[in-house]
Amino acid sequence: MSTLPLAARDCTTMLRRNLLHARRYPSLTLNLLLTPVMLLLLFVYIFGGVMSAGLGGDGGADRSAYIAYIVPGILLLTIGSTVVGTAVSVSTDMTEGIIARFRTMAIHRGSVLVGHVVGSVLQAVMSVVLVGAVAVAIGFRSTDATPLEWLAAFALLVLFATALTWIAVGMGLISPNAEAASNNAMPMILLPLLSSAFIPVDTMPGWFRPIAEYQPFTPAIETLRGLLLGTEIGNNGWLTIAWSLALAALGYRWSTSTFNRDPK
Repeated sequence: MSTLPLAARDCTTMLRRNLLHARRYPSLTLNLLLTPVMLLLLFVYIFGGVMSAGLGGDGGADRSAYIAYIVPGILLLTIGSTVVGTAVSVSTDMTEGIIARFRTMAIHRGSVLVGHVVGSVLQAVMSVVLVGAVAVAIGFRSTDATPLEWLAAFALLVLFATALTWIAVGMGLISPNAEAASNNAMPMILLPLLSSAFIPVDTMPGWFRPIAEYQPFTPAIETLRGLLLGTEIGNNGWLTIAWSLALAALGYRWSTSTFNRDPK
């Protein structure tokens, strides 16, 4: 067999391994998935009345405007939460000795990382579907989005998940243990909280706006919001693509160079 089919076979094997791990040990995935679901329910049912008033609603029981506003941000937060598990999984592999074993075997060197990345992206997509189902159950609707816009929204989520996953893999590789990996990947959850996920950027204090504007989550949220709800996208679409490609390239370079480094 040539090199390409062998590499594809090894990558498929590593992907299957990571999916089996996720199925056998679902507690980490469920715990990370619980965060966006709880935030969604908290902000809709506890703060929804006040928030809807701030968005121009009547502040009463009808929270549909705020549900529509918050869901795109929650979906991106779901991706950020999911990739924290990737950092923990990679760090666990590195510290428990299985990677040292893989290095002695006749397998494609990059298949270990590819298996983690593809598996994480699949888990992120499934997590987004589950959180999206909860959002629909509590009243989220996107009736104006065309099939092409739905396809573009799905492609955006996959691209963004891939970019964050490569960064999370790099964080896992440099972490001495799983706890440190979880702490290193915490910005994946914190950055969405400091973005336009919950309130518009123009309502924030002037000193805080640059933090919300000049980060990858805000343009991604605004682009997804525009695709699903028909709001103005502006330059956010191009910014999202640029951020995603830059993070993916950075994460790939960081991860592969760290992984290929001879162990001490």
